[in-house]
Amino acid sequence: MSDSWLTLIKQAFGLLFSLDPHVWSIIGVSFSVSFAALAITLIPSMVLGFILAFVKFPGRWVVTNLVQTLQSIPTVVIGLLVYLLLTRNGAFGDLKWLFTQKGMILGQMMVCAPVIICMSQAAFTSVDRRAWETSRTLGAPWFSAVWTLCRELKMPLLLAIVAAFSRIVTEVGCSMMVGGNIMNVTRNIPTAIALETSKGDFAQAIALGLVLLILSLILNFMLGTLRGRADPRSH
Repeated sequence: MSDSWLTLIKQAFGLLFSLDPHVWSIIGVSFSVSFAALAITLIPSMVLGFILAFVKFPGRWVVTNLVQTLQSIPTVVIGLLVYLLLTRNGAFGDLKWLFTQKGMILGQMMVCAPVIICMSQAAFTSVDRRAWETSRTLGAPWFSAVWTLCRELKMPLLLAIVAAFSRIVTEVGCSMMVGGNIMNVTRNIPTAIALETSKGDFAQAIALGLVLLILSLILNFMLGTLRGRADPRSH
């Protein structure tokens, strides 16, 4: 490795360990927005996943396929959709959320919701339906019966949560379009890396990339561990 790259890496670690305010402001925005989007989306998405798995209603096949389609749409397309909704002439233009953290949260909610819905639906579909029917027959309230199923499926559901968070915290397209990449307001890690690289400030880009790399390693380790625990063949 050349001396210039070693210097850049040293500068990157220096920015992180010196608690550089600009770098840590970007990290703070990234995690606060992504955690908020996940927290708001989590329960409604899992409830919808449960409904799609257990409740038969007209159009269920259409809803399932629509959610699966949304899961595979590039985040920049979702960003375009949210942008059009939040722009001045859009349906929600009066909210004035464009280029704000609230707008970013809304965009990331639309990114992570299909992931949680699809994965939770798959988890609920895999469980023995008699567990639900028995709970209801014995007079358990529906929320208590659902909670019993969630406890039984805690590993697959945790897997869905980790996968959804991994998708939104690393996405760049939606955040760039809806947030506008405003420093100390909407600039998160992926958008900052793109900007700093284009400016030639590789030290800051590497510092932020290291944060994502460490986070990705942690999330992938968690995903692998959860998959192993959820797969009975691994025991």
